[in-house]
Amino acid sequence: MQSILIATANKGKAREFQEMIGHAWRVMTLKDLPQVPDIVEDGKTFEANAVKKALALVPHFDGPILADDSGLEVDALGGAPGVYSARYAGEHGNDAANNLKLLEMLKDVAAPNRGAQFHCVLAWVEEGTVKGIFNGICRGTILHAPRGANGFGYDPLFQPEGLDRTMAELSPDEKHALSHRGKAMKKAVEELNRR
Repeated sequence: MQSILIATANKGKAREFQEMIGHAWRVMTLKDLPQVPDIVEDGKTFEANAVKKALALVPHFDGPILADDSGLEVDALGGAPGVYSARYAGEHGNDAANNLKLLEMLKDVAAPNRGAQFHCVLAWVEEGTVKGIFNGICRGTILHAPRGANGFGYDPLFQPEGLDRTMAELSPDEKHALSHRGKAMKKAVEELNRR
């Protein structure tokens, strides 16, 4: 079985990737490569960060590397938090603080104007070359209070278009079918399986 490196140490993302990519690949993460130095995500776009992460891992892994950068883009906030989604409230990865800040920023915004999208960009790098860039977008609305215990990040506040449940109220299969990461990953897996 061939190994693929998913450039994340985030347990939630790692779990989602394993569920989406299936059992044809052995999924490895940054937790499997403790010698890898921290990669500073200082790009101005999701694509720039994804490509930077993937290319930085080439010396540490011989095989296909998938790196994503993703986040929440809120219409009323001019696309923020965007590339700063994971550290919106200051501390990287503090989901509760990020959600509280988002609710505070939108406290005076009425329901019809709370449109948003999750955006994911996946970069596939192999042998030091960018082999593909895959985008996925999921449109929805930011609620006034969190609902649901599944998922991570902004999932409890994000209600996808056409649904009456948040991302955090969906089963893993339901989420993968419509999520930004699921859409980008589907495109990436199709390409990887053709290689």
